[in-house]
Amino acid sequence: MAGKAAPKKNPSALKRVRQSEKLGLRNQSRKAEIKTLEKKLDSTAPSTPREEVEKQVKTAVKIIASAASKGIIHKNTAARKISKIAKLANIIGKKD
Repeated sequence: MAGKAAPKKNPSALKRVRQSEKLGLRNQSRKAEIKTLEKKLDSTAPSTPREEVEKQVKTAVKIIASAASKGIIHKNTAARKISKIAKLANIIGKKD
C-alpha cells in the first residue's frame, strides 16, 4: 500500500477560514476597545468634569451596544457593562 495522496481542499472551506481569521481579529480589537473604555471611565471619572464623563459614557454605551448587536459580545454582557457605566455616571452626577 502506497501512502495516500493529500485530500484536495475545498475552496469554500479555505475562504471560510480566511473570513473567520479576519472576523476574529476584528472582534478581538472591538473587545479590547470596550475594555479600554471601561478602564478609562473607572480611573478618570472621579477627577474629570461631569460633561466630559457624560460624553465618554455616551460613546462607551454606543460602542458596547453596537458590539452586542453584531454578536461580538452577548447581549446580557452588554447590558451588564452598560448598567455598570450608567451607575458610575449617576454617582458622579450626584457629587456635583
